[in-house]
Amino acid sequence: MHIGNARTAAFAWLLARHHGGQFILRIEDTDRTRYVEGSVEEIQDGLKWLGLDWDEGPFFQSQRLDIYRELAEQLVREGKAYRCWCSPERLAQMREEQKAAGLPTGYDRRCREGAPGHTPEEPHVIRFAMPLDGVTEFHDHVRGTLSFENALIDDFVMLKADGFPTYQFANVVDDHLMGITHVVRSDEWLSSTPKHVQLYAAFGWEPPQFVHPALILGPDRSKLSKRHGAVSFREFTQMGYLPDALLNFLALLGWSPGDNREVMTRQELIEAFDIPGIVNHPAIFDRQKLDWLNRQHIRMLPDGELASRVKPLLEEKGFGGLQDGYLESVVRVMKDRLTFLHDIVELASYFFTDEFEYEEKGGKWLRDPGAAQFLEGIAEALKDCEWSEAAIEARVREAGEKLGREGGALIHPIRYACTGKTVGPSLFTALETLGRDRVVRRLRRAADLARVQ
Repeated sequence: MHIGNARTAAFAWLLARHHGGQFILRIEDTDRTRYVEGSVEEIQDGLKWLGLDWDEGPFFQSQRLDIYRELAEQLVREGKAYRCWCSPERLAQMREEQKAAGLPTGYDRRCREGAPGHTPEEPHVIRFAMPLDGVTEFHDHVRGTLSFENALIDDFVMLKADGFPTYQFANVVDDHLMGITHVVRSDEWLSSTPKHVQLYAAFGWEPPQFVHPALILGPDRSKLSKRHGAVSFREFTQMGYLPDALLNFLALLGWSPGDNREVMTRQELIEAFDIPGIVNHPAIFDRQKLDWLNRQHIRMLPDGELASRVKPLLEEKGFGGLQDGYLESVVRVMKDRLTFLHDIVELASYFFTDEFEYEEKGGKWLRDPGAAQFLEGIAEALKDCEWSEAAIEARVREAGEKLGREGGALIHPIRYACTGKTVGPSLFTALETLGRDRVVRRLRRAADLARVQ
């Protein structure tokens, strides 16, 4: 499943949930040449991860072959479809001749009026007999009313020689039999829709409503592809994005709530999403916007939930035995700095171990001639301090004044000594979270390091 499929599924799911309808999962596995082992499980896992629960299914088209065969034969009997015995070699030669003559490529309808010498027992396909004149017109909720000249539309294959239906045929049959009211798919399928409309007419069925959102383009406005980075949905699930953030992003790829909102919860999306908000111009896949949305959704998580999500990531890196209360206090301090959940491992490891590395660029704070005396003085001032952010700040500034330091010369060496980093959350919030014993111990360790610089 790629990001375009995920966007289509998100639109269909949101539309169904908004209107109190049903979201049906159907696996279109009739093209056996493109079948990939494990792909069905990947689709289902991706939908579950994104929170797109389905009400019916999964239905597998490969398990419904008798239905397609029976209905295809019905159209043959009614003169609305016909058997075609043309070999792949003959069709390839036909296309080459059409290209050489500068003609549009398409089946030349050789078997439409019958093929003497052939029998239904021989391998063959079944083609739909498109009207030879007139136009096929239909309404699309995004593109408006569209019309196509029938003479320019191929007599397409409905049933292949292996007994499997084509997408064009199976989808029309299943959409009707499953009571599908809205078909949501990329506008790449617009040119196929007149074929579907003619199939509905041939059976005497009412067509569903068509919704064809515009394509997703890369930042350079070309069709989204691997050269723009990850396009496989599985890659996004493994990169540290939150499901609700990715759903939020997918919803905005070709839809707008109409009020300039960008950060939306799942429930807000369900309440706002409807067809009129789908825009008729390509959506630009902006990775920076996705990252920004992920940051916003991380900030929206309750501290306890965020702690439970990052805990396995920390344990995987060897930071075990973490108390839930302490971890919640850490994520409360760090959540505004996280773009991805796994960022906490790199940005906040000093909260979980004393064995952290000091950033090289901050080494000047330990090489300063008065660093050891200063850090020892701060440690002494904090060893019996009331341990609250306000009290810590007051004691540090008081000690700094006595030691002749203020501003950056006061703050930066303490941060470096206690975290090994030159930037981070509010110093006094971080010190309160680390705890008195850990802070005093680290200040004295840094003072010892400063003495040997």
